[in-house]
Amino acid sequence: MSTTAATISAMRKFNRFYTGVIGLLDQHILDSDFSLSEVRVLYEIWHTEQCTAGKLAERLQLDGGYLSRMLKTFEQQHIVNRKQSAADGRTWFLQLTAKGKRLMNTLDQRSNEQIRQVLDPLPAHQQQEVTRSMETIEHLLSANRKISLEDLSFRNELLPGDAGYLIYLHGDIYARETGYNLEFEAYVCKTFYDFLQQYDPAKDRVFIASWQQRIVGAVAILGHSSELAQLRWLLVHPDMRGIGLGKKLVADALAFCREKQYKQVYLLTTHQQTTAADIYIKAGFKKTGTEPQQMWGHQLREERYDLLIDN
Repeated sequence: MSTTAATISAMRKFNRFYTGVIGLLDQHILDSDFSLSEVRVLYEIWHTEQCTAGKLAERLQLDGGYLSRMLKTFEQQHIVNRKQSAADGRTWFLQLTAKGKRLMNTLDQRSNEQIRQVLDPLPAHQQQEVTRSMETIEHLLSANRKISLEDLSFRNELLPGDAGYLIYLHGDIYARETGYNLEFEAYVCKTFYDFLQQYDPAKDRVFIASWQQRIVGAVAILGHSSELAQLRWLLVHPDMRGIGLGKKLVADALAFCREKQYKQVYLLTTHQQTTAADIYIKAGFKKTGTEPQQMWGHQLREERYDLLIDN
């Protein structure tokens, strides 16, 4: 997809703004007579085990000659020294001297204080929003932006605001991907309202996956009787597809059903949700019914899937 002119303009505007912020944050570093590039090199040496000039050049994308001159100056200033590798005499490891460590501790404290001055005027929730936004930008623009299940956090406790956000996600995602109208969102609202009116953690459970404190996946189990439960509201954010999240959510939901000794679990879906249906079938569900329905602005086939649990 081609990037729009409006998106390019917005990013350039942000770059101009953040360049000014960076100027504020780097003021103390400049006062120390070290350039930003020099401090970056010192920081990498400080935090990298068995650091070599080759590693620095590759990680920081610095010209070899420029880096060599910089390291020579550091050695003359007695803030960096070299230690020969015991395993390979051709390899020399870079490390900070005691003087270099004192310097970096001082710069680190000054940098932290400068950032604190920038963020302190913001309330805690806005500071968290700034942090999440920075992490999102770093993730999306990095070369390796693949997310795995290990990057997500999971909980099965329903908190205030969860239902409202899940209703929003259903309405937004299904409108964009299947063209469902407002009737669908009203339907989701009604089903959540009915659920919350009778919600009982002893028989019901909502499984939620979050990334950077935002819900990116969910599924629920509704206990209808001592033997019958319903699986509802399976949803995986488009950015999180392909990592096995839907499979994990369904597996966790069914583990809860076995724990509560439900004998049967059913779910209702439509013929359009083919990816979800594949997850259900692989989990052991069988399609037990199909009924044509005119709903949510489409002619659909409502499908029922059932799973008999052997406890």
